[in-house]
Amino acid sequence: MASIFRFPHKSTPVPTGGLAPFLQGFSIEVMPRTAAKIKDFRSILPKGTRVYIAHLAGTPIDEMLTTAKRISDQGFAVMPHFPARIIADKNTLENWVQRYADIGISQALLLAGGLTTPEGDFSDSMQLLSTGVFDKYGFERLHVAGHPEGNRDIDPSGGDKAVMDAIRWKNDFQNRSDAKMAIATQFCFESKPVIDWANRLQAEGISLPIHIGIAGPAKLQTMIKFAMACGVGPSLRVLTRRAKDLSKLVMPFSPEGILTELAAHKAANPGFNIESVHFFPLGGITKTTDFITEHTAAAPAAARA
Repeated sequence: MASIFRFPHKSTPVPTGGLAPFLQGFSIEVMPRTAAKIKDFRSILPKGTRVYIAHLAGTPIDEMLTTAKRISDQGFAVMPHFPARIIADKNTLENWVQRYADIGISQALLLAGGLTTPEGDFSDSMQLLSTGVFDKYGFERLHVAGHPEGNRDIDPSGGDKAVMDAIRWKNDFQNRSDAKMAIATQFCFESKPVIDWANRLQAEGISLPIHIGIAGPAKLQTMIKFAMACGVGPSLRVLTRRAKDLSKLVMPFSPEGILTELAAHKAANPGFNIESVHFFPLGGITKTTDFITEHTAAAPAAARA
């Protein structure tokens, strides 16, 4: 019996050209320690691909800058994370932004970060945006985090009022600034919650395009571990149902099912506000890039927006 982990549902037609059109303009996330294992990103990614660099608590800024410069020098659009809760104060923020600008970086992902208690003066991305520091140093593109299934760090009760209020604030910020903005989301495992959430944003007048988070291929056991640590919502059930068959715990998970469904929806609804796919390579960078290459090899590379 075909599984939604690898094959699309029979009721979901694969769009003409397979997944290639939907995957054009994808981005990928790396950490300095995992990026160090890739000698040259040009061997695994199309030129100009946007590469996010995750800044985990405890990672020295010099290590972030070294990674950013190396990947940028290889011809990629680098977007470092700025987790609000690990930044001590405005002076520290400005120092980091200026140092990135000095090496030619003009994009950033702003997010609260995974810490429960802020280490400094900031607790969320709205406070970072309000400083005006990114505009001062000419950052042209600013992405913010999104949570299609909610976020209990922001809404402990399980609702989404605070999350939605934050998105509205960020949408208003986009309307009064020159920066190009988008929502880069947490990864999910089911298409319906994503589609419903995206449609809701559009219905409420939120014009920020969505870069949907997708977990790249990994062992099911690995995927469950990361999903639980990252607070993935109800779509985690897709993994736990499969995990009931212990023989499948070490088998690879593939995102082909959810991607096919989202691609079909986009093909049928061109105004759908998912603009691109953002990959979290939880099973390893090359496993994810091999998957992407498999599904885009026949399609021409798209220029980065």
